Amino acid sequence: MKRSETGGKPGSGSLPGVNNRIIGIDPGLAASGWGIVEYKDSRLRHIAHGCIETGPELPRGERLFFICLALREVLKTYTPAFAAMETLYFARNVSSALPVAEARGVLSMVLAEQGIALKEFTPNAIKKAVVGESRADKSQVQDMLRLILGLKEIPKPDHAADALGAAVCAAHTGFL
Repeated sequence: MKRSETGGKPGSGSLPGVNNRIIGIDPGLAASGWGIVEYKDSRLRHIAHGCIETGPELPRGERLFFICLALREVLKTYTPAFAAMETLYFARNVSSALPVAEARGVLSMVLAEQGIALKEFTPNAIKKAVVGESRADKSQVQDMLRLILGLKEIPKPDHAADALGAAVCAAHTGFL
């Protein structure tokens, strides 16, 4: 189990007394991506992103508990005021959706515990907010995130990029 991250200094760049930080979350049992942006003066700034990973060798309960603890630490470090998450989507394999649903439940619980408002977005709404086209492919979304957030490279891993997309969507749709 590990928590990896890429980004800037915690707590930097906020207006005194105003917190416009958004954490985007891409839930999963094996890997839950997270990405934090700050929305200020109609501009988005990348703060950090990363992934909470758990291995299949551990019992599911332990994996979920690790996700809980790791998200608490991310929230404590970066102090977002708002959260955005992709809605649960499954087309073919219902059994693969169950572990994701459990991880979503834990992540949602931690956000509620910390008093952080959560808004959910469909995958198409996120693509439209980031790229301008709801049928955009993953590489288009990742490249546009790189441009919007002024990153040198596309955000990695994919789960963290998806999480940043949810955060950008929340900012672009007036969630704040």
